[in-house]
Amino acid sequence: MKREQTKEDNKRRRKKICRFCADSELVIDYKNQQLLENYVSERARIVPGRISGACAFHQRALTRAIKRARQIALLPYALTEM
Repeated sequence: MKREQTKEDNKRRRKKICRFCADSELVIDYKNQQLLENYVSERARIVPGRISGACAFHQRALTRAIKRARQIALLPYALTEM
């Protein structure tokens, strides 16, 4: 028996391209607060690579940079609820 195709089968997700691999001039640096804020959620959590689209190499570099920026108080560890 042939299986009927559903709407989910027809939807194919495009593979996200790593921003840092595509643009070699873009550098991950812990001092670049604006860049790092794009990879941190509203609750100050690091966005996973499957959502951000970063490759494994650059995701590790992003994580390292975010942790360093938190250490010197450029980024928050967590947002407090008021």
